[in-house]
Amino acid sequence: MTGFFSSSKHSSPPHASSQSTTHKFGDTLMEDTLKNAEEIIKRWDLDESSSNLFQDSRTEAKQYLEAVIDLQHAMQFVVKESATSQLLVPAQNLMKIAIERLQKEFYNILAGNRYFLDSEGGSRESTRSSGSDEDQGSEDDNAEIESRFAELSIDDEGEKVSVAVDLKAIADCMIEAGYGKECAKIYELNRKSVIEETLYYLGVENISPSTVQKMDWKDLEKKIKIWLNAVKVAVSTLFYGERILCDQVFSISDSIRESCFTGIAKDSALTLFTFPEMVAKYKKLSLEKMFRILDLYDSISELLSEIEVIFGFDSMVAVKSQALTSMAKLRDAARAMLAEFESAIKKDSSKVVAGGGIHPLTRYVMNYLIFLSDYSGPISDIIADWKALVKSPLPESYLLSPIADDGDSPSCIVSVRLTWLILVLLCKLDGKAGFYGDVPLSYLFLANNLNYVVSKVRQSSLKLLLGPEWLSNHEAKVEQYMANFKRMGWSSVMTSLPENSTAEISPAEAKECFCKFSLSFEETNWKQRSWVIPDPKLRDEVKISLANKILSAYQPFYQKHGEKVARMESGGGVESIVRFAPDNVQNYLSDLFHGSSENSSTSSSHGSSSRSTRTWSSPLRGR
Repeated sequence: MTGFFSSSKHSSPPHASSQSTTHKFGDTLMEDTLKNAEEIIKRWDLDESSSNLFQDSRTEAKQYLEAVIDLQHAMQFVVKESATSQLLVPAQNLMKIAIERLQKEFYNILAGNRYFLDSEGGSRESTRSSGSDEDQGSEDDNAEIESRFAELSIDDEGEKVSVAVDLKAIADCMIEAGYGKECAKIYELNRKSVIEETLYYLGVENISPSTVQKMDWKDLEKKIKIWLNAVKVAVSTLFYGERILCDQVFSISDSIRESCFTGIAKDSALTLFTFPEMVAKYKKLSLEKMFRILDLYDSISELLSEIEVIFGFDSMVAVKSQALTSMAKLRDAARAMLAEFESAIKKDSSKVVAGGGIHPLTRYVMNYLIFLSDYSGPISDIIADWKALVKSPLPESYLLSPIADDGDSPSCIVSVRLTWLILVLLCKLDGKAGFYGDVPLSYLFLANNLNYVVSKVRQSSLKLLLGPEWLSNHEAKVEQYMANFKRMGWSSVMTSLPENSTAEISPAEAKECFCKFSLSFEETNWKQRSWVIPDPKLRDEVKISLANKILSAYQPFYQKHGEKVARMESGGGVESIVRFAPDNVQNYLSDLFHGSSENSSTSSSHGSSSRSTRTWSSPLRGR
């Protein structure tokens, strides 16, 4: 027992021997690592060399990164086994030199290739200078992102390497060495300024809501046009490219990827998507400004899926929320203007036009609806759940459209709303027709205006939304109105002749008929000389119809009884009683329905429309 304890006193425990062996192994490993790493790290010490490692020698750049990683692994091993090792101090000093060089290299690559994900510098400047041109395309700014990485690269030893790969290699090394925050800080400072500068060249400004409220619409509309040109490039090229770059450079750390992208993009993205909300809250919004609201809504809507992916990090929820908030405010503004539009039609108190021509209200409303039909996508989104608040008062039989069976489809939702607005217009016109005080002129007014409505529908995308049955039904109504006009407006002329124009009657009866015909034709012709049918096709159809109807009765009567009446007159003065020969009737009819030059403008002169022209002088305003 004593010998056992005595022996134990003088011999080392097994674990102590193992620990000593491990310490020696760690020191040897550190010494070898320091020796190998020191040679290449000090060769590129910033105090000794101002050259660019990654540009001058790719082979040594690779060796440099490997040396830093080896040094870090060795330090971690020694710290774990012997935290008091004297070799840790020189190792830490050497690591400091290496990280300073890598920081410098990382900064130089970023600074030297600021826009390798952006379009060419010249195109950025031209985008800003031409931002007010609505038709300025952005196709050049939307080139494939993948090709951007290859545009600017470093050529060394015959091998072309993307700068993004170099950035990733340095970032991987610094993160693994425990300097991820330092690397991310350099990256954020550089790329954040790139985003801000690019948005500036695209014309996107950080303006306050109060500034927007003080702007004249003309100035605000210029900014809206600039924003509309910029947003596609900003989302699909700029932010998308930055997200790809950030994901690639910091692929080994999800947390740094997220924090970096949030740091460089969040503020600028919020600035971009806040602007539409400020426009939606503009206090001077009026009906003619509707289409800019729809443009803004449509732009965000089309990019929404991309926005959700690009800003998919939890820390970027504010950006997605702002985009959705802007859409909601734009939707509210558009709904308010649609309600105002309907109310303005109902409340319109403008006078009827001379000669039964096309009313300014008809022109305005139809041109407005044509523009709305071009926005069937956003309009359907805007009014999709609005029907629960504003139920359509249309009778089911009124919506005669091939898509009527699918009442919840976007096209049908828009169709119902536009059909209702046209009905509101037609009801208003029906009320105005009564102010003429002349029933035939009232029917002519209704025929002209409904014909204009039908023509505008047929010539635009409204045709697809309202359907062929709507068109055929309203074309039949035009014919009905015009038939009433012809029947009532020319009844005195037709009734002045006997039902059977070739029947045998006395010369005295014939003379009386000629007198009645001449008097009624002259009076009717004189009255209707100031009346107008603006549509040339409809005008010709009406004149041909009237000529056929009148001459079919008058010509045989004239041929049979004209000479009899002539013989009754002393000296054969037939013209004193028979004042209109058939050819004269034809000529007088051909001169009708042109009205004044102001009223005779045809519907075709108002038939053109495009989404690039959205300025009107509304007859609905200023009452």
